[in-house]
Amino acid sequence: VAFSPDGRYLAVGASLGVVLLDAETLQPVRFFYGHTGVISVAVSPDGTLLASGSGDGTVKLWDMATGECIRTLEGHTKWVESVAFSPDGRFLASGSGDNKIKLWDVRTGGCIRTLEGHTDWVRSVAFSPDGKYLASGSKDRTIKLWDVATGECVRTLKGHTAPVLSVAFSPDGKYLASTSSDNTTVLWDVKTGVCTHILRGHTKNVKSVAFSPDGKYLASGSEDD
Repeated sequence: VAFSPDGRYLAVGASLGVVLLDAETLQPVRFFYGHTGVISVAVSPDGTLLASGSGDGTVKLWDMATGECIRTLEGHTKWVESVAFSPDGRFLASGSGDNKIKLWDVRTGGCIRTLEGHTDWVRSVAFSPDGKYLASGSKDRTIKLWDVATGECVRTLKGHTAPVLSVAFSPDGKYLASTSSDNTTVLWDVKTGVCTHILRGHTKNVKSVAFSPDGKYLASGSEDD
């Protein structure tokens, strides 16, 4: 799921495509058909584009206003687990079951580079607030920080004892949060790569994490009750 930047709409991935809901009433506003088994969605920073990643191994870019598919991005050889727009909206990152991350030019649809280094499928990708770095969380139990401009892996964060399911940067870009099947949420110092806190309390997989806009709070979602 993903909110539009203005908070008016909520995009939800579904088996037959993407549904755009009115965030206040939760009534369907628009349907995006033509992408089956949608796993991940993201809305561009200006709210004009929707990206969806699917079990068919492709990423589709949609016009939010019309529901038209603008282009299909092909290159992954397995399902696309996560998609994320850069803060300036110029790039889109996709993480896949083929263990790779691809960076796409949103305007042309071209693949700028493929980031390789994980040894198992990539579950989550997130850009830093300044757009300089991309974080990826993988089933190989690691988080990698990539330099977006060069494609270089600048740091590998190790500490989780099970697959990493979600990653998110703090609004100031100083911290990275990661969640895992080891039932924990970990806070990392982005500059040093040091683990600053391990948050325990969930009794099952922690599948999602998000910072509040002011960075004071962190929310985590789990399979537990």
